[in-house]
Amino acid sequence: MSQLHKILYVEDEVDIQAIAQIALEDIGGFSVLVCSTGAEAIKTAPDFKPDLILLDVMMPGMDGPSTLEALRKLPELATTPVVFMTAKVQPQEIEYFKSLGAVEVIAKPFDPLKLPELISKAWQKT
Repeated sequence: MSQLHKILYVEDEVDIQAIAQIALEDIGGFSVLVCSTGAEAIKTAPDFKPDLILLDVMMPGMDGPSTLEALRKLPELATTPVVFMTAKVQPQEIEYFKSLGAVEVIAKPFDPLKLPELISKAWQKT
């Protein structure tokens, strides 16, 4: 299995973006590209070539599942592992997100100090 280096993070909340990016870069040592919308992710992701996509579920405009569907149509991202982040963590909701192809679902609010470890564990499932 290859190493996890580059994470594309799609999140519309600026505060959450900042906390997660600091945790993933400073604690996890990952390179993170943050996008605020699904459309922005679709535009920038192919050039960034992420190893993993961290995707918020609830976003205005294109939500996480719609963004994932669009990203899967890009040849460079057709098989890139995806982790959803959401406050919707009922068992049937988690099952639904995994049925869309997510390797893991991380609950919000999350512990920033544990986020890199959660991402690394999700990566090990790929």
